[in-house]
Formats: sequence, structure tokens, C-alpha cells
Amino acid sequence: MNSTKITKEIANLVEKTCKKKSNYYGYGAWSHHIVSVVKYAKILAKKLKADEEVIEIAALLHDYASVLDKKLYPQHHIHGARLAGEILTKYKYPKAKIEIIKKCILNHRASIKRKRASIEEKIIASADSMAHFDNVDSLLQLAYVIHKMGIDEGTKWVLEKLERSYKKLIPEAKEIIEKKYKAIQKALE
Repeated sequence: MNSTKITKEIANLVEKTCKKKSNYYGYGAWSHHIVSVVKYAKILAKKLKADEEVIEIAALLHDYASVLDKKLYPQHHIHGARLAGEILTKYKYPKAKIEIIKKCILNHRASIKRKRASIEEKIIASADSMAHFDNVDSLLQLAYVIHKMGIDEGTKWVLEKLERSYKKLIPEAKEIIEKKYKAIQKALE
């Protein structure tokens, strides 16, 4: 199976998982997060001359564990890396590329301090954060509806998440997002 077909099948798998009633985060995990992560990951991969195929697959699978099972969320970066390896091995995907994808997933979270060694890891971590600035409405929904926070608590949570996200960005990503970040800060403060 060629890599384009594998990427499409993985996208279908992740989207179907997001559509399931068992997905605690709802379909918005796909439509308001993963799709944006993929968009920004591809932009950065092209700009920084990284492996676009690896980047796209890592972006698609970066939160897969948490949408598959809410209980996996606290360690979804670890479970996601494992699941990515299992999924990609079934496709006989190259082992060296699987390892890069697993590291991207393992090191994508802003709330977990981990060293990002490769450009691919830095791109996925940045793209994950960049998506938050495209979809502040989904962060507000997460805070107020899903986590049932009060107004002040939810606003504080969103602002802190966006601050962590911005700090995680590589310079090329900050350049793309900076105006949005400042506008969102001003609107929520």
C-alpha cells in the first residue's frame, strides 16, 4: 500500500474514532483541533523542509489515544505513541519513520516538559499549539461544557493553556500565530 493511501486510511480511522459516541471530547476533537493541527504541521513541514508524510501522520495520530478512550488522556502522549506504532506496523510502514512519528506524539504536549530533539518533534508540538489559536471556541467549550468550570475559572484555564501553547512554539510558528495570540489575550482579559 502506498504512503498516500496509508495517510488517507489513518485520517479515516481518526475521524471515525472522533465521531463515536464513546469519544468524550465529541466530533470537535476532529473538526476543531486535529484538522487544524494537520494544516499547521503541513505548513511548517514545507517551510522547514521536514518529511511531510511523517509530519501529516504524526499530526493525525497525536491525540488518537485520548479520543479513543478518555481514561488514556492523562498519559495520551505515551499511549498515543504506542498505538501509532501498532497501527503503522500493521501497514508495514518503515520502522525508522514509525520511530520518528512515535517521538513526535510522545513529545507534543505543552503541559509535559520533554525535550524535542528533531525538527519533526518541534513541528508537531508547535502545530498542536497553533491549532488552539484557530479554535478558541473549542477551548471555551472544553472549559465550560466538558470540564464544567465557572466563568472566571474557565477563562483563566483557557488563557493559561494558550500561554503554555505560545511558549511551546518554534520561532517560525510564533511568526504565524503572534497576532492571533495578542488579539485573543486582549479579548479574554
